[in-house]
Amino acid sequence: MSAMVLVWRMWGHVILSAVLAIPVAVLAARLLARRRAALGHPHPARTAYADIAMIVATLPWLWMVLTPGSGTEGVNLVPFRDLAAVLRAPAATAIVQVGGNLLVFAALGALLPVRSARFARLWSVALVAAAASVTVEALQFGLRLHRVSSIDDVLLNTAGAVLAAIMTLRWHAARTAARTVPR
Repeated sequence: MSAMVLVWRMWGHVILSAVLAIPVAVLAARLLARRRAALGHPHPARTAYADIAMIVATLPWLWMVLTPGSGTEGVNLVPFRDLAAVLRAPAATAIVQVGGNLLVFAALGALLPVRSARFARLWSVALVAAAASVTVEALQFGLRLHRVSSIDDVLLNTAGAVLAAIMTLRWHAARTAARTVPR
């Protein structure tokens, strides 16, 4: 059985749920933007859509990584050990594992700087993503989910968030705010 078929069998319900949540998320963002506008928020639509998109795009990944596994439990604090093992696996497995870890906090990394100028620097995105990832790995271990809590997951999750932030540089809040400041 191919890795992609296995991924669909294991996580198809999560993917389907995420897709079905999109119309609800759009409605929620519109309502939140309207509420923020009524309260005089300076950027109601941008912040509302960023907030809702971060949540909707991150929750499916958290659902997957916090679902009990069938493997062994453990902690690996040696950087690149697990990553080296994954890269020796069949290509499809490596793509799913590395790609999945890069995507866990990608929405957070892409939209946090769009949401707030406070997070317009890549190091601040990296700190938030690393903290979130360490929290997830600690939960995997603490909840005894039969998963390996690995520093490599933290590194890949953080790298994915930073790469996504780089991809949204042109929309970062600091740049948007700088263009709207009267001279």
